[in-house]
Amino acid sequence: MKKHNFSAGPCILPQEVMQKAAEAVVELDNSGLSLIEISHRSPAFIDIMDRATSLALELLGLEGKGYKAMFLQGGASLQFIATAYNLLENKAGYCNTGTWSTKAIKEAKLLGEVVEVSSSKDANFNYIPKGFDIPTGLDYLHITTNNTIFGTQYKALPETDAVLVADSSSDIFSRQLDFSKFGILYAGAQKNMGPAGTTLVVVKEEVLGKVSHQIPSMLDYKIHADKESMFNTPPVFAVYTSMLNLEWLKNKGGIAAIEKENEAKAALMYGEIDRNPLFDGFAAKEDRSTMNATFTLNTPELKDTFEAMAKEAGLNGINGHRSVGGYRASMYNALPIASVQALVDVMKTLEQKA
Repeated sequence: MKKHNFSAGPCILPQEVMQKAAEAVVELDNSGLSLIEISHRSPAFIDIMDRATSLALELLGLEGKGYKAMFLQGGASLQFIATAYNLLENKAGYCNTGTWSTKAIKEAKLLGEVVEVSSSKDANFNYIPKGFDIPTGLDYLHITTNNTIFGTQYKALPETDAVLVADSSSDIFSRQLDFSKFGILYAGAQKNMGPAGTTLVVVKEEVLGKVSHQIPSMLDYKIHADKESMFNTPPVFAVYTSMLNLEWLKNKGGIAAIEKENEAKAALMYGEIDRNPLFDGFAAKEDRSTMNATFTLNTPELKDTFEAMAKEAGLNGINGHRSVGGYRASMYNALPIASVQALVDVMKTLEQKA
């Protein structure tokens, strides 16, 4: 039985993407060579990298607007320090909405002054702070657009004169935003874009080259941009599969089309959480993520029954993070609404048994 994959990451990918990626591992485009044994300097892979970066900019609506897309390594975690190296001269502002922004703050403090301009730590990060003051004179303001662990998501971007930087690992390419508001946007591929091993970094070129300190070469976005993501050997399989996934998304109608599907899945999921007396949502309703629905079972004696039913129904990856407990349904782009319905059906059946 094919399982319903609610894993928070590495994420579910479309079957056709995985099939094409698998075929390329055996042989890439009738070349007589595997994707994972060709030179990254070969015309075949250069074309793949060019296609992947072009698709990223096209889907985000940033073509011809002075942005560069790069596929790098080290995950979003390496970008925590890389963004600070590239932008932090005097003082940076951070909005703290969970585990990953907390880690980003810790890394940036290694280089300079950091101001925590807002935080939802007081309620275990179950909401997105609003109406806070943003100091003037910031080199940049950093946010995490979607908080995978806690199930919250920015519905509106902060208004600031500073360079806006975002970790968008878990909701990249899932909804429409004015992406031109960002100076730097980065995302580990494995949450909603591709397999683990590469990280998309989209940077507005005019924000680079303004710090006075030296930047280690592997953390210098200008070097990576100038080298077209080829400063060192790129993760060829992860880039190729991400390219396939971006092609799949474009063929579906782009971000506008997938956003409608994601909203339908979220409406179905949250509708059942709110209707079913056995379950409680964790995140504040106005800040609920369309990607990661977090919820708890308020009748502990039914825990074993629920989890046995979920397993029987082929539901995989619904256990919540230890920071929240309970359950988490990650509903990334490739997850069909039928999988969400399967989870909802189990929740309804549990209610009938109670």
